[in-house]
Amino acid sequence: MSAIRLGDDIDDYCVKCKRMTNHSILSLVDSEPAKVRCRTCYNEGPYRRGEIPPSKKDLKKAALFNEVLSAIPGATPEAEDKDKKPK
Repeated sequence: MSAIRLGDDIDDYCVKCKRMTNHSILSLVDSEPAKVRCRTCYNEGPYRRGEIPPSKKDLKKAALFNEVLSAIPGATPEAEDKDKKPK
């Protein structure tokens, strides 16, 4: 397999199209794609390696869950890790 070059096609997740599409490589950092352009909608963005970013709704749920946990004394993840450590 040959090395990746500028302008090559690569599959990645497009946040505008909301699906996996062909992208053109716009920039490389250490021989890895850094910035890509969707060949369907021409949206430019960072190379996501095909990972779908979490939705805003999921991020809000996680923030609310962490807020509720922080209000309960002794329910933080750090406190659970301390309880498991042998003394």
